[in-house]
Amino acid sequence: MVTTRALVERNPKTLRMVAFEADEKPRSLQLYGVDPAITVRAVRMVVEDNLADHVDLNFGCPAPKVTRKGGGAALPWRRRLFEGIVRGAVDAAAPAGVPVTVKMRLGIDAGHLTYLEAGRIAEDAGAAWVALHARTAADRYSGRADWEAIARLKAALTVPVLGNGDIWEASDALDLMRQTGCDGVVVGRGCLGRPWLFADLATNFADVATSGGRGGRALPTLGEVARTMRRHAELLVEQFGDERDGCVDFRKHVAWYLKGFPVGSELRRALAMIDSLAELDDLLGKLDVDEPYPAHVLGQPRGRVNAPGKVFLPDGWLDNRDDETAPAGAEFDNSGG
Repeated sequence: MVTTRALVERNPKTLRMVAFEADEKPRSLQLYGVDPAITVRAVRMVVEDNLADHVDLNFGCPAPKVTRKGGGAALPWRRRLFEGIVRGAVDAAAPAGVPVTVKMRLGIDAGHLTYLEAGRIAEDAGAAWVALHARTAADRYSGRADWEAIARLKAALTVPVLGNGDIWEASDALDLMRQTGCDGVVVGRGCLGRPWLFADLATNFADVATSGGRGGRALPTLGEVARTMRRHAELLVEQFGDERDGCVDFRKHVAWYLKGFPVGSELRRALAMIDSLAELDDLLGKLDVDEPYPAHVLGQPRGRVNAPGKVFLPDGWLDNRDDETAPAGAEFDNSGG
């Protein structure tokens, strides 16, 4: 995910983030922006520079620094502004046949829901599909996602609808699709520390397609997890071009990988402080490689789990839903992740 302004200004960090390897197909970029004109410029750049095969527009972020500028999950409330961004992106991508999709939330809060109207607007504007994280911005990442809302959106649209929220296991994805009729899923926090979740999803979907049952996969031992951790860190070092930078970035993944395993706090802390691959190798060598995967953590939330909170919005944001004006100074000139 990169910001439209940072992309069109060719911010060096952003350009590194949008680089793909030759064998990565299809190439997808998620763009965040609040100004239709800048979004159009960003999508044209994607097309003209052949940066990606698919563009997704982010209207789902609940972070205060984003919503207080009218972006992310706050933006669909301004329906004409939302329409201008989606339609502009679709028109800019059309000559190259690049599909544009939309990711959104239910709305700002329970009193300001937007997903059904926004879904129809996105469809009319030419979006190839709509993905719904079935929480409001006020919900943040708390409670349970409202899968029934995904079913309502699916019933309201003719374009494919993807469901997002509380997909911790491959079985959750199958349950979501069965319960809502949605066409696919978007995985977020569920893959943190478990990159093999996508293999589980592929196996389960293939099993359902061929036999109607549920597929499965043997859970990895701690030794297998350790090998995945090492490979992950190695790839980050290659990506950053600097061993320490790659290792520092890897630190945040340690707790997710080791969730539920009986690994002592001292060793966990040491792994979360590594500066080199040699240091990582030494510490991983202290793990019990035969330790089975902690089945009790299956289905548990991963990543951010917080309480509902106030949604910060620009002054007067709720007053006029048909205001097409992008808030002044709303565009970020750098990209996060």
